Amino acid sequence: MSGTEAQGLGGDGTRAVRAGLPEPVKYEPTLPGPVFAAHFHLPGEPTGPYTYGRDENPTWTHLERAIGELEAPGEDGVETLVFASGMAATSSVLFSQLRTGDAVVLPSDGYQALPLARGQLEAYGIEVRTAPTGGDAQLGVLDGAKLLWIETPSNPGLDVCDIRRLVSEAHARGALVAVDNTLATPLGQRPLELGADFSVASGTKQLTGHGDVLLGYVTGRDADAMAAVRRWRKVVGAIPGPMEAWLAHRSIATLQLRVERQNASALAVAEALRDWPEELGVRYPGLPGDPSHKIASQQMRRYGCVVSFTLPTRARADRFLDALRLVDDATSFGGVRSTAERRGRWGGDAVPEGFIRMSVGAEDPEDLVADVLSALHESAR
Repeated sequence: MSGTEAQGLGGDGTRAVRAGLPEPVKYEPTLPGPVFAAHFHLPGEPTGPYTYGRDENPTWTHLERAIGELEAPGEDGVETLVFASGMAATSSVLFSQLRTGDAVVLPSDGYQALPLARGQLEAYGIEVRTAPTGGDAQLGVLDGAKLLWIETPSNPGLDVCDIRRLVSEAHARGALVAVDNTLATPLGQRPLELGADFSVASGTKQLTGHGDVLLGYVTGRDADAMAAVRRWRKVVGAIPGPMEAWLAHRSIATLQLRVERQNASALAVAEALRDWPEELGVRYPGLPGDPSHKIASQQMRRYGCVVSFTLPTRARADRFLDALRLVDDATSFGGVRSTAERRGRWGGDAVPEGFIRMSVGAEDPEDLVADVLSALHESAR
């Protein structure tokens, strides 16, 4: 059974395992190895699908089909393009869809590299407006904008906005909508099903899940808009290597297994932090008492692997991180090995000095909870 045929199968695990696989060929591997080619044999007119390595690659094709089957299962006319990183994918949408004189709405509490993109957008004469994710506040600055960029749940604060509502309002006002789906993954949230024009993500995170690949992608259903994204990728050359694309496709096969384990463990960690004697301001959309829980439950199928909380001081946060034994002090999130960091050390997020972003991995949840509680106790001394 090919990946295309597997689109009709309803289970996330089945879909992840089969996604993007070509038709089986006798004596050939189920997932073909990476194709390392800068050019292809082209006798006569170049009418075939592969001509030059900056434009297309068979390894990308399999991966793009796989991601498309996860983002929009069973839906025709959806296209996915893979990129060298999440920011390459983000930039491709922003700079292919916007022109001098246009306005774009970004989240003020989004990924910390967005301000870098803002500076470049403004240098090109594009007006940039910002508002927080929570409370659908971006609607307040939407009038006249060409593009609305949503990040939900937001990174690192884990606020959630109502995608359906924002999409409806944006489309009524003539704006396109792109949703950063990195934290949710396609198994947690499908932006195109909620009406968005683009689903954009960093495949570096939970999609691939092993901390060994830099990757990004854009999925969309409008042919003209995606043609502009494809043209931007070609002009900039922001393409993934064949090995990275192959590793990503290999990793997607275990996505459902990883997501189920990591999300369940994240909830266990969040509950333990919530019940700690100190008030830690724990945020996790899956907690029933979380401010984001109601809206998240209406549009998310799974709540993600990231938990955030705040310790009273920078020193306390540093002691906490030093005391952890199973959790690495590292940036990024979504990997099978748990990580945590004091997010304020980068200076790009409006968070307190003691703010911790923790990415829950695939370790035994009991061991993770015990390690976190032990580190909290030790850091309080």
